[in-house]
Amino acid sequence: MPDDATSAQGARMDRSADAWDFAGRTVAVTGATGGIAGAIVDAVAARGVTIVMHGRRVDALDRVVDRAADRGADIHRVTGDLADEPGDVAAVIADAAPIDVLFNVAGIYTPGDLLSVDVETICRDFDVNAVAAVAVMQAVLPGMNDRRRGRIVNVSSGGGSFAEGLARGHAAYAISKAALNAATVLGAGCARGDVKVNAMCPGWVRTAMGGPSASRSPEEGADTALWLAALPADGPTGGFFRDRRCIPW
Repeated sequence: MPDDATSAQGARMDRSADAWDFAGRTVAVTGATGGIAGAIVDAVAARGVTIVMHGRRVDALDRVVDRAADRGADIHRVTGDLADEPGDVAAVIADAAPIDVLFNVAGIYTPGDLLSVDVETICRDFDVNAVAAVAVMQAVLPGMNDRRRGRIVNVSSGGGSFAEGLARGHAAYAISKAALNAATVLGAGCARGDVKVNAMCPGWVRTAMGGPSASRSPEEGADTALWLAALPADGPTGGFFRDRRCIPW
């Protein structure tokens, strides 16, 4: 972890750190039809942005696109399965517009411990949760570096944290999110200028993945992601956050 993220370990970060305004910027969101991604889209749509919105299911994506357009956002829609064609989908996202902010939200969650889950399931979780996120990072980070500005937020999980014991009953998910955390650190090491790459854990959220009994709303789950996307130039990079606090890998 870079020194600036390490120094913030366990410390409450400034909740007013919003110097990086969304207005006039282009925001890309993968997995935009999900609950957390939908909350992110809703939060930025009315702030004068262009949104490059990715989804696998056309009908579900249309509903999110219509809602964001009603709030005044300019929309580019990208459809495709990140598990099967991550490079192709990533290239379309990057080509739609110069990306200022990337929210890597697309993900799947499969139950089963290491001895009960089959290898094919592990590979699919890994492809969606880690490989696809890396592909989109590879597609947009060079442009951010050229412009010397950008924010990448990888939506990860405490289930991929070694410090928190990993999600042992969800081995495929834990392995893939641990890999996404590693990719975050490596991505931050490749960033130049005012470009920041961070990961976050949204907590247990009431989504299709988290279920109706989860303790947090999608808006609460999205809060730290939005905060990381709005970090000022002196904010942290290469860190892992929950509730705007730096947490251990």
